[in-house]
Amino acid sequence: MENNGKLQNQDGFRSQWGFIMAAVGSCVGMANVWRFPMLVSKYGGLTFLIPYFIFAFIICQSGMMEEFSFGRWAKSGPSGAFGKAMENGGKSKSVGEWLGAVPIIGAFCLATGYAVIMGWVFYWTKMAITGELTAMGQDMGAIGGAFGAVAPEADSLGEAIKMTFATGGANNLWIIVGVIVSLLIMVMGVAGGIEKSCKIMIPALYVLFIALAVLMIFTPGTSEGYKYIFTLNPEGLKSPEVWVYAFGQCFFSLSVAGSGSVVYGSYLGDNVKIRQSAIICAIMDTSAALLAMFVIIPAMASAGGDLGDGGPGLMFVSVLPVFNSMGGVARLIVIFFYVAILFAGVSSVINLLEVPINFLQDQFKLKRWVPTVIVHAVSLAIALMIQPWTSQWMDMVSIYILPLGAVTAGIMFFWIMKKDTAIAAAQLGSEKPVMKWFIPFGKYVFVPLCVLCFVLGIAWGGIG
Repeated sequence: MENNGKLQNQDGFRSQWGFIMAAVGSCVGMANVWRFPMLVSKYGGLTFLIPYFIFAFIICQSGMMEEFSFGRWAKSGPSGAFGKAMENGGKSKSVGEWLGAVPIIGAFCLATGYAVIMGWVFYWTKMAITGELTAMGQDMGAIGGAFGAVAPEADSLGEAIKMTFATGGANNLWIIVGVIVSLLIMVMGVAGGIEKSCKIMIPALYVLFIALAVLMIFTPGTSEGYKYIFTLNPEGLKSPEVWVYAFGQCFFSLSVAGSGSVVYGSYLGDNVKIRQSAIICAIMDTSAALLAMFVIIPAMASAGGDLGDGGPGLMFVSVLPVFNSMGGVARLIVIFFYVAILFAGVSSVINLLEVPINFLQDQFKLKRWVPTVIVHAVSLAIALMIQPWTSQWMDMVSIYILPLGAVTAGIMFFWIMKKDTAIAAAQLGSEKPVMKWFIPFGKYVFVPLCVLCFVLGIAWGGIG
């Protein structure tokens, strides 16, 4: 990829569209499918959506622009970018590099938890294709039992490890399959692996979800679901809880954690328009969540289902009896649904694992395949051990580590870097000057919101 007329010394995205597809893939995760519809249902249609749209605008126009710009300016992942920002601001470069370890660790830990969930998705997708899921019909006991067999739960990490060694692992095969798929994509590089795969997976994901949403329109009994989605309770907008959870969902969905977005930004050429890319990514991520909502809420309404399960159980258990009750198209719906989730999960995992891979490659000047294999091997080993403790593992990462990464990146870019440097980094590639309010908006709105995410996440036991 060209940069000021010279070839960069690292692999990178070949086009703005390829970058956008990869960035959208990093944002569109499985929580778009199970958590977003649950929150819309819990807090009342537009009563939740209005705060969510407001926060999507805030984060898109501050945090997303900041992280893409930050990575491109530094031509490095979090550690190098934080160090360069500190140096630019007249402070200790080495301190910044050490602080960059926070988002790198966060991305790796989150990817490891995702590897377990991806194992569940691969297994469920296999059973969808073979017809095993459809054959269970509306027997919630059978469906719940099948999921419980591959996703047992433990109260502590120690107990989880003991359970894994005692049983040989509940779902080892499909976790290994998921990690191998990620490895095969990533070993081919940024342009040859990540960009090419996301150009296929992300459009396919949208096609599948659009097809499912259209099918729901013609399914009897779904009208109440649509009515509910478009209801607005003005009193509900006065509830702090609605706004906190709308922010939490948006914050984590748009992947502002000082990690993957910074790394993807480092692979960009100087001609890419940062603000345009951030807007498109936010719109596409939100549209994916809305499509999932237009599938799940009408479907659950048609069968009188309960959206109260806000965990992965909604995605793997609760929706299946509903889909299986839809007659001749049930198997097609189930296949479409889980293949779409598979694409969402894989595209998220490769973004997260690219962070430690980028760090190792940059620090030790290794050929790409070496850190790619090392990171996948370590992630797989941990994933196999923590299977029964995955929920607690993901909570630990999302509550304590990810918001700290976002806070640190925001402080580095908006507070420590020279103002002119930050503005120039965001404006590069665009004919139009960056918004005058970009820096103060980032300083006094986005960064405090990241701090609030960290504090409220601890106080409330997680908000996203």
